[in-house]
Amino acid sequence: MLQRIRDGLHSHKWLGYVVLGALTLVFAAWGAYGIVNLNIDSANYAAEAAGQKVSIQQARNAWTRQESQLQQRFGGTDIPAALRTRFQDQVLEGLIRDALMTQRTHDLGYRVTDADVQEAIRTEPAFQVEGKYSPEAAKAALAQAGLSVDAFAGELRSSLQRTQLENGIRASDFLTPLELARAQALQSEQREVRYAVLPADKFEGTKPVDDAAVQAYYKAHQAEYMTPESAHLQYAELRLDQLAAQSPVTDAELHAAYDKHKNTYILPEKRHAHHILIPASKDDAADKKLADDVDAQAKGGKDFAELAKKYSKDPGSAQNGGDLGWADRTMFVGPFTDALFNMKVGEISAPVKTQYGYHIIRLDEVQPGKTKTFDEARTELESEVRKDRATDHFGDIQEQLQTRLEQPGADLNGLAKEFKLQAGDVPQFLRGTGGAPLGTGQQLQDLVFGDSPLAVGRPGGPVLLGDDRLVIVKVVDRHKPEPKPVAELHDSIVALLKKQNGTDAAFKAADAARAKLDSGASFDDVAKELGVTAEPARFVGRGDPAIPAQIRELVFDVPKPTAKPVYRTVKLESGGAGLVAVTKLRADATEANMELQVTRAKQQAERHGMGDAIAYVEEVRRTSDVRKNPKTFE
Repeated sequence: MLQRIRDGLHSHKWLGYVVLGALTLVFAAWGAYGIVNLNIDSANYAAEAAGQKVSIQQARNAWTRQESQLQQRFGGTDIPAALRTRFQDQVLEGLIRDALMTQRTHDLGYRVTDADVQEAIRTEPAFQVEGKYSPEAAKAALAQAGLSVDAFAGELRSSLQRTQLENGIRASDFLTPLELARAQALQSEQREVRYAVLPADKFEGTKPVDDAAVQAYYKAHQAEYMTPESAHLQYAELRLDQLAAQSPVTDAELHAAYDKHKNTYILPEKRHAHHILIPASKDDAADKKLADDVDAQAKGGKDFAELAKKYSKDPGSAQNGGDLGWADRTMFVGPFTDALFNMKVGEISAPVKTQYGYHIIRLDEVQPGKTKTFDEARTELESEVRKDRATDHFGDIQEQLQTRLEQPGADLNGLAKEFKLQAGDVPQFLRGTGGAPLGTGQQLQDLVFGDSPLAVGRPGGPVLLGDDRLVIVKVVDRHKPEPKPVAELHDSIVALLKKQNGTDAAFKAADAARAKLDSGASFDDVAKELGVTAEPARFVGRGDPAIPAQIRELVFDVPKPTAKPVYRTVKLESGGAGLVAVTKLRADATEANMELQVTRAKQQAERHGMGDAIAYVEEVRRTSDVRKNPKTFE
């Protein structure tokens, strides 16, 4: 269902709409269950669930998209047969659950209006240009995803309908006071811990890593050392500035534009002033007294610039004698602006109070506001008229290219000449990282490497690379992932194996040290014997960032200490090992914060609500009569 749209548009927003749809991925990992009959009579659909049918084409399309992603996880190689069958069934299970929940929401009376669907479409980021809904962007995005507007709207309606039910389940959840108190006690618990880190490089020893070990590791992890899939692309691009430069503009058009938008060429009044800032402190009376004193000195004839250097605390102007340069009414806060624009040239104001403190202002010059003449605005006018015309033409060309590329026999070079596009070549466009000058745009990545990748020799697009640039492309040839030469990786594998060996040795040493601690040895003595520094004992919370994350997780996973400390060891992801002692526990006094408690209560209720939603979908699937076509993916 909407997974198809998400794959095509790559928009995270749909995840909010389709929580139940996303939950199906969780259930799919548990495998098929419930009432399942594989003896399906007709071969025209992949599954039938409580009267709702999943078409074979729908299932195969969903698998094609999933297969592409899975192959990346397997380093671009084929998926093993046993896993392929399992993954295919997971995909079908997801579609079955979507169908069941859509039918259930319909039976329960949930409905989505046309207005709801239209609003969801208009607010979808993939359909917007500069923050506003664009029919052209929507059409291009849907075409890229291989969807018609009607199909998209239908799938969106079903998804929004399922979300209504899911939100109702989640909103009905609550926690009893006892449950809440228990959850908060666990969350706020602190544990006293001592630990020592045994670095891998300290324990790796001097034994060299031989070539046999490098070869063995390389062979076992070859999927991790694959070159990315790539393609040789030819492209033709259109830029908005290119269109604008080619668009002639007449004087009549410029005069018409000037008359229509004359109010946009008004130059506001500007004023040039100096000021002295006495910054706000806790003693407003003292601030005001100092400001009055400085004001009196300025009005008494003392050099204003010298007073500013001595008293002003405005970092932007103090060292320049308080000079603020030319500014219009939008440049300053309200009280300052009101005072400045009611002064006469040469006047020094009384202290003006703002949130920053007290200001003494001297007005030096005034530049009256005026409207630019046609000649003064001509260059700006010409640029705007060209841009407006080019923007319209840009959209027209985009639609024409879309139509032409859908026709048989479309040719990239011919289209480039016809529409005056700039041709180019990218010898190596990589999956994930793209290639200059086309960049890494996801829409182009999808076109070249997506679920239905562009065929070699066939032009595709147009693809927007921004609001002002589009391209059409042709794949000249493709290069599948292949193993990198072991010689190229030799040094990095040696370093990795040394680190692994050091980590194993450090963990073994930590285990031996733990045995000594369990026998009564002191933590300090054991750490000294290991040649490492033991951290002093301290209380930590579940989210304390001051200690390594793996050690923190271990501290709260072990049983509560009683009469004796609890000792544990752990291999660290960064290399090496940790030796940990948990000695005491206590409640965190800061957890009495009511606002924090309310937030945590909501979070706990959300988790419970999500569990209830999962259980609901599980029960619907378990009690439904489902028939699957075993030949769906043949």
